[in-house]
Amino acid sequence: MGATASIETQAQQVVETACAQMIDCPCGCNREATTALFQEMPDEELLFDVADLFKAFSDTTRIKILFALMGGDASVNEITAAVGCTQSAVSHQLRILKQARLVKATRDGKNVIYSLSDNHVFTMLAQGITHVCE
Repeated sequence: MGATASIETQAQQVVETACAQMIDCPCGCNREATTALFQEMPDEELLFDVADLFKAFSDTTRIKILFALMGGDASVNEITAAVGCTQSAVSHQLRILKQARLVKATRDGKNVIYSLSDNHVFTMLAQGITHVCE
């Protein structure tokens, strides 16, 4: 890892030096545009949170659960039947999705009913399908 980081650091220094001198920049950028991009970069905490959000999409069972919930609210038993997993596996994945704020839970008597947290989740899933199918 150290060697890779060193190589990446050296490569970044080469790009920065070339950009600063406005000579044949290996990335083909212009200095003003590059500087503007770095100034607009979100802070590390936000980037970390976005990476965590996308990690929640990295499991096929969680994706199946989210797609099941695109059709409407459902109980754990209904989700279990829809995705073809055990109830304990579904409950575990629902907990992860809830922590990522992708699903929300409401109690209905003894049952817990799950739904997508908001329309953004629906949009992300739809965009993901569109992207993969192109």
